[in-house]
Formats: sequence, C-alpha cells, structure tokens
Amino acid sequence: MKVSREQAEQNRERVLQVAAKLFRERGFDGIGVADLMKSAGMTHGGFYGQFGSKEDLMAETCARVFAAGGQRWQRVVGEAAARGDSGMAALARTYLSAEHRDDPGDGCPVSALGAEAARQGPALRAAFTAGVRDALDFIGGLVGGRKARRRERAIVAYAAMIGAQVLARAVDDEALSTEILQAVAAELGDEPAAA
Repeated sequence: MKVSREQAEQNRERVLQVAAKLFRERGFDGIGVADLMKSAGMTHGGFYGQFGSKEDLMAETCARVFAAGGQRWQRVVGEAAARGDSGMAALARTYLSAEHRDDPGDGCPVSALGAEAARQGPALRAAFTAGVRDALDFIGGLVGGRKARRRERAIVAYAAMIGAQVLARAVDDEALSTEILQAVAAELGDEPAAA
C-alpha cells in the first residue's frame, strides 16, 4: 500500500527518533535494522525506501543528535546567564549530572558512542567530526583567554566531560561514579582567570 509523502516523512522522522535513542543505548552494532524498524512500529522492508544503508541512518541520526545537543547547551547557558551564573559551570553541571549518566539514550553521542564511531565508515566519522567541531566552538565561547588558548581550554573541558561520563557509566560503584562526575564538574566550574 502506497503511503502519502507526508506519511512517508512522518515515518522517516519516527525511524530517526528511535534510532537516535537506541544507538546511544545499545551501540551501533547493538541494534540491527530489523529490530530498529520494529521498535519504530514499521516493517524491515520500509527501511531501504527511506535510507540508503544503516551507515547513512547512523550518520544522519548523529548529525541530528549533535544539533539537538547544541540547542540544549544553548538553553542551559542562556538560563545560567539570566541568573548571572557561569555558562561553563552550568554546562559542566548539566553534562556531568546523574541524569545524563543514567540516560545515555537521550544524551551526548560522544560519551555514548565515541569509541564505536572510531571504527565506523566515512559518513559517520564526518558527522562526528562536524559535531565535535561545533561543540568545541561552543565551549570555546564560554572559556576565557586568547583565541588559541580558548581552543585548548575547550578541548580539555570537552574531553574531561566526555571522559568523566564514560568512567561514571563504566564503574559499578554508584558512590565512585558520582564522585567522578562531581569532581570534574567542580574542576570545570572553577574557571581560572583569562590568560
């Protein structure tokens, strides 16, 4: 049965939403096309009418997740500015929260999928590269210093947040997990004077 263009777009959007969550929860190789489509309430056969390959879906999904994360970061920093708080400290607290740790399906694609992305094809790697560049540019606007120093500080801050989140998710000791998140959030929130 042929579906309307509008219905096809809604179906495509649903697949992208489900893929965004399931990839971050289970990994790229942790969910196949058939199970992903079933989770989206569709048949496996409809996949290739919407996407050229699973890698195409992975790349498009990651690009969208990075964009949504950037919007979330802007909101967090904007709310902090309205309160007169540090944007970097607010971003670190949000990123390094127990809520983010406990819900990778709605969180950062790098802390959930970074190690796997390194082993994927060029389309996905390009989506990750663009997302990481955007994240570094955003964080660079939150830290002080000369341009080159801001870039270095942005890389260190982002890497610290990602690493802390990965460690916090990996350990089976909740107290240690929370300690990791809190220590890195405190360190990043204690911004040194501009250099």
